Amino acid sequence: MRTMRLEEIVRQKDPQLKQAVEQLARGQVGAAIEGLDRQGRVHEVKGREERIEAIAREYAKSPERTLVVSPDNISRTEINQRIHAELQSRGSVGKEEHRVQTLVPRQEMTGADRSWAQQYQVDDILRYSRGSRETGIEKGEYTRVKGIDAQNNRLTVLRVDGSETTYDPRRQMGVSVYREQQKAFSVGDRIQFTAPSHELKIANRELATVEGLAPDGAMRLKLDSGRSMDYKPQHHPHLDHGYAVTSHSSQGQTAERVLIYVDTDLAAKDLLNSRMAYVAVSRGQWDAQIFTNNREKLPQALGHDVSHQSAHKPEQATSPLQQEAARSQQPAQDLGMGMRLGLGF
Repeated sequence: MRTMRLEEIVRQKDPQLKQAVEQLARGQVGAAIEGLDRQGRVHEVKGREERIEAIAREYAKSPERTLVVSPDNISRTEINQRIHAELQSRGSVGKEEHRVQTLVPRQEMTGADRSWAQQYQVDDILRYSRGSRETGIEKGEYTRVKGIDAQNNRLTVLRVDGSETTYDPRRQMGVSVYREQQKAFSVGDRIQFTAPSHELKIANRELATVEGLAPDGAMRLKLDSGRSMDYKPQHHPHLDHGYAVTSHSSQGQTAERVLIYVDTDLAAKDLLNSRMAYVAVSRGQWDAQIFTNNREKLPQALGHDVSHQSAHKPEQATSPLQQEAARSQQPAQDLGMGMRLGLGF
């Protein structure tokens, strides 16, 4: 069988940055961080709010072709909101805001949690990637949680047609759990789609710019691919600001410069590791800037190795460069609308 080895990094155009990325690809995190620090690319800002503010100001200096990467969704959301406000204050984004009802994944729920009624909350929005003859729920359908019977492990959900269905969540696979959240968007905002849609021909985490907003919330978007489209959030409410993305979502993306948020005291320690460091820094073609609370602890925090978690998973023995290349070839699961949501439950 013919095989290919990916050994040369071609994204980086700046020689010093390319050297750091090569070191990260080899797992030499300490040397890479030391080099970036010598180049003035590591910034220590102790306070969390001050650090997020520093990233927002830096982003606003040159928004074009700049991407912010954060390891967790909480900080990503805060950074997005702060950048939105900073760009508004500078006139780069419209002052008039339109509030849109969006769906935000309940990230804290694991696959195992979804088998137990007590883990759900009333008014959770559920989306089913698999149909079930037993429950009668169809692939692509959305429901709203109306009742929870923890003792008997039963969920009662309201369907779009107004009917109710009660079932044991252990009997229904392929469930994604969301909560509703209003987000404010303005003309000029960067947005990202948080789920793909076959019907709209958009990919998960695809980025776009808001060119126009109608009173009913409909948007005129210019996708980074160059395509323009009219978009109605009520038909596909998987939408968020697109200034900052998680390191996982940033895979496959490229920007001229990348701003990286790293809190060495992050509670979810498993999100800070050598793979995150490689993926985040390597997004930038010309520049990468790291904003951290502790310069001294940074190499150790990002040096955690997650490449040998399981001996029976051969793909985890590959380098970060090979892992990213393999993931980029995997098609995203289609989460296109099977039924119009409209949140009219």
